[in-house]
Amino acid sequence: MTDSDSGSGPKAPRKRADAQRNEQALLIAAAKVFVVSGVDAPVRDIAAAAGVGMGTIYRHFPTRAELIIAVYQHQVDATAEAGPALLAGGDTPHAALTKWVDMFVDFLTTKHGLAGALQSDSARFETLHAYFLDRLVPVCAQLLDAAVAAGEIRPGTDALSLLRGIGNLCVGADGDPSYDARRLVHLLIAGLFQPAKPR
Repeated sequence: MTDSDSGSGPKAPRKRADAQRNEQALLIAAAKVFVVSGVDAPVRDIAAAAGVGMGTIYRHFPTRAELIIAVYQHQVDATAEAGPALLAGGDTPHAALTKWVDMFVDFLTTKHGLAGALQSDSARFETLHAYFLDRLVPVCAQLLDAAVAAGEIRPGTDALSLLRGIGNLCVGADGDPSYDARRLVHLLIAGLFQPAKPR
């Protein structure tokens, strides 16, 4: 095609942008497929969900392990970036915390399968776990601090302990479709709420 040969200057940035969009679409699609079908889901299902060919997946992620790691990091990053955005979005800090915790629960649904698939590679698993803590604990602490400053929750809640508590509630959902982890997590977050004192 003549268009592809008509000048390399303008084409390179567009290719990079296209590749970036494809990668983002793949990561989002893979996370959704992993939640439904597990991390051993066929590559063709991920390709179909992302609207790309299987060759595109293998160009970005030559092995399943690389795809799993990329999905994990992408999910961590998206969850981390959502915290400040929710605080800036006009909701009360407690409402922002509640919405963020919902996202964290969604992440944990994906994370469980991803982490389990990598546990045989202890060094890689430990690196990802450290990445998880480094990115998410400070965001949770920021949300808690904002809610305390607004007088909406009692002070003294440790971010890491809260995330661990939420994680433990979510683990109970394994193999039991009647277990409603999200409802229990909502009760936990509601328990932090400190109603305004009557004047």
